[in-house]
Amino acid sequence: MQFLLGQAVGPDVNAAGDGLGDAAAGDAVAGDAVAGDAVAGDAVAGDAVATAAEPVASIDAAIDTVLAIWRDFLEHLPLLTVGVVVLIGTWLASAVLSRVAVPVLRKFRLRASLRQLFARFLYLGVWIAGLLIAAVVVFPGVTPGRVLATLGLGSIAIGLAFKDIFENFFAGILILWRFPFENGDFIACGDIVGSVEGVTVRNTLIRKTSGELVVVPNATIFKSAVDVLTNLDRRRVTVGCGVSYDTDVDQAREVIERAVRSCDTVDRERPVQIFAREFASSSIDFEVTWWTGARPLDVRKSRDEVVSAVKRALDDANIEIPFPYRTLTFKEPLTTVTNGAGRKEAVGASTDD
Repeated sequence: MQFLLGQAVGPDVNAAGDGLGDAAAGDAVAGDAVAGDAVAGDAVAGDAVATAAEPVASIDAAIDTVLAIWRDFLEHLPLLTVGVVVLIGTWLASAVLSRVAVPVLRKFRLRASLRQLFARFLYLGVWIAGLLIAAVVVFPGVTPGRVLATLGLGSIAIGLAFKDIFENFFAGILILWRFPFENGDFIACGDIVGSVEGVTVRNTLIRKTSGELVVVPNATIFKSAVDVLTNLDRRRVTVGCGVSYDTDVDQAREVIERAVRSCDTVDRERPVQIFAREFASSSIDFEVTWWTGARPLDVRKSRDEVVSAVKRALDDANIEIPFPYRTLTFKEPLTTVTNGAGRKEAVGASTDD
């Protein structure tokens, strides 16, 4: 009987034990889940803290950078001050040299353009030396040799980028060095006629006779044909004059020559030339040539005086300056009739030019 009870009770006890084991296992799994959630929560909290700390770190890094720049500026401030002083001294030296160089160069009896060129070279030399000294002072690691080497390497790129500027600059130097005109000379370049007011680094300034200022690139002046109107103090002027075919040519030549020589603006030390030039349609034309002042205003005044004197002389000598006219030749005799108003008219004839 005891055996039967044991058999009956045994399965229940085993089942209860299994139930308790399953419950314990479930509790363990639940504990692990809770622990996992706690760890995950800690990780999320850590990520949030790290994300909040990133802007603060960026601000701190920016502040450190600004402070480092400020410290470097304070460390280099004495060098910068010396560099500024060097540039101010360079400016003063160049200004003084510009005022002194031209009067000193006048003692060497050089052309005004050459004096201007040498003064410009001295001015540029002072500034180049001053800039090199300031660069070496401000940047102790920089030496003149390195600066020149850098300029040598970059000269090709600089030349290509500033081709027109360098072309006009060197053309201006050559104009000042070799060209035979000075400030105040009258020149003609293409359609431009006027007085040279100055040659700058890039342009030549020309004041036209009508008052306008023309700015011409130096390269254009250097490459073009230029007439220097005031290269000499005298210029030859020529005008035309015609007399009728019934005039004695020699007599007309003498009358015109006396009229030209009587003018005050004509240079009497140079020859007055009167040449019969051609048989024109209505007159025999003379070429009247004389010498006068080289400036455009002198030429205009002299031409006005000569033309007026020749006209008066020919009128006094009863020599006609003919208007253009046309001769008509009729193949048949011309018949004239009188109309009712008393005027004669040609009829019944054909005309040819």
